[in-house]
Amino acid sequence: MASINILNKFSLFSETWTPKIISELNGQYVKLAKVKDEFVWHSHENEDELFMVFKGTLYMDFRDRTETIHEGEMIVVPKGVEHNPRTNGEEVWVLLFEPKETAHTGNVDHERTVHNLKWI
Repeated sequence: MASINILNKFSLFSETWTPKIISELNGQYVKLAKVKDEFVWHSHENEDELFMVFKGTLYMDFRDRTETIHEGEMIVVPKGVEHNPRTNGEEVWVLLFEPKETAHTGNVDHERTVHNLKWI
């Protein structure tokens, strides 16, 4: 058991849309990701997802609206809700809480899908 410096962990990678695992608790992974531009429309049938923005502004598109999440804010996407995270061209840093079994792009297999997440 040791403290984790989240900003230091963000400095260890540069890839976008490739979450890195930094911890786990109660069957959930804590992940960090750098995101830029648009991702892919998807949903997670059985898992909620929490996105907390550390740097920048994240836009979470839903089929009927867009939510804007600023630094220091978070959003929980309920299971089964189709969504598409994106940015306005800036690199955004996010922390994610997800059950360990959560597939990266949920019900969609896409060229950006990461099947084997790495620990940092």
